[in-house]
Amino acid sequence: MARFSRPGPISAKPLSVLLSDVFSDAYARQGFAARELVTRWGEIAGPEVAAHSQPLKIQWPRPVEGQPQEPATLVLRVEGPMALEIQHASDVILQRVNRFFGWNAVGRLALRQAPLVRRDRPAASRAPDPGEVAKVAETLDAVEDEELRAALARLGASIKRN
Repeated sequence: MARFSRPGPISAKPLSVLLSDVFSDAYARQGFAARELVTRWGEIAGPEVAAHSQPLKIQWPRPVEGQPQEPATLVLRVEGPMALEIQHASDVILQRVNRFFGWNAVGRLALRQAPLVRRDRPAASRAPDPGEVAKVAETLDAVEDEELRAALARLGASIKRN
């Protein structure tokens, strides 16, 4: 008679944990010590600059023995018409990037004119129609908690709208 052991508990890991090393290696190949410069570009550079540019890579100069380390060059992909504006704002952008790093890591910007790779953002949700919310709320007499009833009415009206 064969005995079978029970399988152990299944522990699911978030995809971000499983792919963390993959992404870290990809960013490291582009000269980024950490991916935060790319993922938080909007906060670092400001919304106006980030809307028209993306960091591509950081080029670190080869160290020369006996010489202090030269600052890196940050390569940005920039939409054509905004390249001149971003070039004029390069001092401010460099200050913001170096403030983010906490030291004078980047000494200059290099701009590459090309279309940006845009991520589609979800459309902002609209509030449901108040009349529809009131109709749905009338069907929820069994719910005693007023806040819960109001939340369910809004949810029901939103579902009906879609």
